Amino acid sequence: MRGRKVSAYPAVAPEVKLAGAEYAEIRIDEAVTDGNLVTAPAWPAHPAWIAKFLEVLGTRIVDEAPVAVAHAR
Repeated sequence: MRGRKVSAYPAVAPEVKLAGAEYAEIRIDEAVTDGNLVTAPAWPAHPAWIAKFLEVLGTRIVDEAPVAVAHAR
């Protein structure tokens, strides 16, 4: 963790700092990326975390309505 900027559940912020990381104080529904590491404080950030994780993987994110696909039987 040393030298990384990360978020985590607020109660473990002291441990994050002891591990040598910079604790990112962000809203509970946000996520932070440092290189290939994506972190967030808690479950309300799942959508933001997934979006940032997909960006790290190189996935192109498109803000469109989902399209239903019918499967042939």
